[in-house]
Amino acid sequence: MAFTAKDVQALREKTGCGMMDCKKALTEADGNMEKAVELLREKGLAAAEKKSGRIAAEGVVYAYVDEAKKIGVLIEVNSETDFVAKNASFMEFVDCCAKTVAEQNPADVDALLACQAVGCSDTVADQLRDKILTIGENLKIRRFVRYEGDVITYIHGGGRIGVMAKFDTDLAGNEGFKAYAKDVAMQIAAANPSYLCESDVPAEVIAKEKEILTAQAINEGKPANIAEKMVNGRINKYFKEVCLLDQPFVKDGDINVAKYTENTAKELGGKIAVTGFVRYEKGEGLEKREDNFADEVASMMK
Repeated sequence: MAFTAKDVQALREKTGCGMMDCKKALTEADGNMEKAVELLREKGLAAAEKKSGRIAAEGVVYAYVDEAKKIGVLIEVNSETDFVAKNASFMEFVDCCAKTVAEQNPADVDALLACQAVGCSDTVADQLRDKILTIGENLKIRRFVRYEGDVITYIHGGGRIGVMAKFDTDLAGNEGFKAYAKDVAMQIAAANPSYLCESDVPAEVIAKEKEILTAQAINEGKPANIAEKMVNGRINKYFKEVCLLDQPFVKDGDINVAKYTENTAKELGGKIAVTGFVRYEKGEGLEKREDNFADEVASMMK
């Protein structure tokens, strides 16, 4: 079956693959469009395997909220370069992943990959392989969290940092509450608390911190009884650094977040409690790709 340049262009638009790859696929498929798509996908599986070992520490943190069902999702999907995060096809995939998490509530990333993607018959794993083929970079779904209830999300720096906070409130539709909740989300993004409140800090973490603070005080030449008093004061300072509700409110350092929450609830005439939060920073803890531009150019000239 013969094919024309228009067929090659149509296949390229359908798959996002290069012109020569499309021409080769149509030749191998004897002009059959569906067979050519299948061949490209099969080659894409091989390409995805080759790319799977490459470092992917860029990408985006993305938030999705289904307000009708009161479900929120925060997800991180990584790529090799930050340029890909500006790619519409990549962002469509990220959005699809977030909506699939919201709808199907998978237990982890492996379970998400096995889910049928929202809006199509493919699995999320199939879609991931297709994106690796068309975009030409290693892509990985790193992590996600799903909350049910009254949530607020905040994305900073074009997806560099993402926050989702959950509340127990009877003021969810109130504009004053929404402004308060955004303030709290921005606080989490800026101050990066590790825990919600003091009672959430594990006993072993507190014990280790006291051990460090005691050693510091003794190294400063303080006697044991004075060191103990200093540690008690310094551990309270530690709580103000790592616990969201104890942190000084970024817009008014005279009060902490707990007091800001209390004041807002009183002002609006309702109930507000922060019950949980998550903060993702793109690529945190991952090995970063290091490019040597001179070496890259030199390799291209060989």
